Amino acid sequence: MNQKPSSAFIGASWVALGAGMAGYIIGLWRAELPLNEKGYYFTVLMYGLFAVVSVQKSVRDRLEGIPVTDVYYGISWFSTILSISLLAIGLWNATMLPSEKGFYAFAFLLALFGAIAVQKNTRDSQDSPSSKTGTKFDKDSL
Repeated sequence: MNQKPSSAFIGASWVALGAGMAGYIIGLWRAELPLNEKGYYFTVLMYGLFAVVSVQKSVRDRLEGIPVTDVYYGISWFSTILSISLLAIGLWNATMLPSEKGFYAFAFLLALFGAIAVQKNTRDSQDSPSSKTGTKFDKDSL
């Protein structure tokens, strides 16, 4: 049985997600890049966030004995690796200062970490015996 995460960890996770996303998006907003490049970097961020939440969920489901197809599990990992690779390739070829490239890379990674932590906390809070609903997640209800 999982223990409910502390309020401090939940808050820190949301701050990491918010700071990573906000920093990345504000950086894009203020960047002197063509709109198509801004769209590329924004799409990579959104794709990466979805991918890491899918990885966290599928890994956790498998550990708890909830069926996850090999195809979905593999696509989740592939998407995570692909989103990070797409960002790296885009930044490698970008005509930005190295400090700007580093900013985007670290904001991206912070946002991905925050998304994983928020997803974990959400799941732990639902599975916790002290959750507000007082009921454990029912695997058969899906």
